[in-house]
Amino acid sequence: LFARRDSIYKQIPGCEVYDQDRDALTYCGKLPIVAHPPCRAWGNLAHFAKPRDGEKQLAVWAVEQIRTHGGVLEHPKNSRLWKAMNLPKADSGRDASGAFTITVDQRWWGHRANKQTWLYIDGLTGQLPRFECRLDPGTHYIMRHSKTIGRNINRLRLPTDEREATPRAFAEWLIAVASNC
Repeated sequence: LFARRDSIYKQIPGCEVYDQDRDALTYCGKLPIVAHPPCRAWGNLAHFAKPRDGEKQLAVWAVEQIRTHGGVLEHPKNSRLWKAMNLPKADSGRDASGAFTITVDQRWWGHRANKQTWLYIDGLTGQLPRFECRLDPGTHYIMRHSKTIGRNINRLRLPTDEREATPRAFAEWLIAVASNC
């Protein structure tokens, strides 16, 4: 749910992809989901964001769908959605319903920049699927912060479309997580 129009999910067999044209709010299935709701109204720079009317509410709706059907929601690390929806803090254990949050870096799955991400997972039976992890620092950066200037000095800034894109290996892993919910 809430995939980009050019989403990698559209290339993965068996995925029912809801992008902006196929409105995610029309989803009425009963299967576990992978949700990538818009994050600009919830992230560290939300005070600069200019979300469209109703856009912020999409993330709230996505959490409700995951609580109902199971699955995984992906949002940037430190997303304010967690506090607003009383989601368990990253790596702090499970909430009363058994859902939990973990921190991952999309670089582990091949993103060209480090992209720390929180995953809210509800309904998981068994363990998280295994994955092969990349530990190199990446060749690009997403945003230059004063704390990271030294680390970014020999890297290039990613273009917007690639910053928002989900690496195929990460998408496949998220599908495997949702399939176990």
